[in-house]
Amino acid sequence: MMRRRKRAAGIRWGWMMGLLAMVLSMAVCAQAGLNRPIVFADLGWDSAQVHNRIAGFILEKGYGYKVEYTPGETIPLFAGLKRGDIDINMEVWVENQREAYEKAIAAGQVIDLGSNYPDSWQGWLVPTYVIKGDPARGIKPVAPDLKSVKDLPRYWKLFKDPEDPKKGRFYSCIAGWECQKINEKKMKAYGLDKYYNIFLPGSGAALAASMVSAYEKGQPWFGYYWAPTWVLGKLDMTPIEEPPFDRKVWDTTKACAYPSVRVNIVVNAKFAKEAPDVVQFLKKYETTQALNNKVLAYMQEKKVKTDAAAIWFLKTYPELWTGWVPSEVAQKVKAALK
Repeated sequence: MMRRRKRAAGIRWGWMMGLLAMVLSMAVCAQAGLNRPIVFADLGWDSAQVHNRIAGFILEKGYGYKVEYTPGETIPLFAGLKRGDIDINMEVWVENQREAYEKAIAAGQVIDLGSNYPDSWQGWLVPTYVIKGDPARGIKPVAPDLKSVKDLPRYWKLFKDPEDPKKGRFYSCIAGWECQKINEKKMKAYGLDKYYNIFLPGSGAALAASMVSAYEKGQPWFGYYWAPTWVLGKLDMTPIEEPPFDRKVWDTTKACAYPSVRVNIVVNAKFAKEAPDVVQFLKKYETTQALNNKVLAYMQEKKVKTDAAAIWFLKTYPELWTGWVPSEVAQKVKAALK
């Protein structure tokens, strides 16, 4: 009888240990499937890089993953996302790369996890003082009738290109960004290529600096920009009106306003299967344009880099990000922030 009891106890013990080993194995497999760092698309603008480092800090400190950031621009990094060289892109501006995005989704190469922030904006603009003046700074309006793209041909001399005085200068976005191609098509469709040269700044910082420099001097400036950014949170700029967005026009000539832009979190499809816990986290990750402007303004005011801005965000808005992760993960992240 004693032997039978011992044998039964041994069987139960062995079964329990086997079950425990299986559970532990399943838990470990969630991360064991990735015997490498998680790779983020480190796009060339601050908001994307801040989001990378917010998510990266949570994944490192809360989940125990290693992370890497691969720098680059829109087109090559999205190609890398499709191939699997990149695992996560925290800011895919869907309408700006709609064709590539839809093909990748249809082919099952990438998975869209939803909005990072739903209220973004992009378009063409000038300093408000160009149109209305600024009495406090002693600036008189120099283009009081400037409202839409139709008015731009007669005002090209205000925005004279210092390298080619026979035309005005339009500050476009960065070479390699999808909006570079879009702006080129827009300029041609509106007939503005006859009056303006397209200037491509070497970086997002250079584009912002051109606007800020002109603004501080009270000079005219005409170009492309987007929100959320600290620049548009700080400077008083007025958008140039375009015809309302029309899908047929957009798909042919681009001669209309930029569409309402979805800024979504997109991951490589194979990676999504390998790291379902990360996918669940990123599905809940969402912010707003106003919140992004605050983070970017903090960077500008304090002269800090994206890593420090991410830490500031995590310390300042725990009520937001703790809702993205399980409680045990949140506790680990909070402990790492102390």
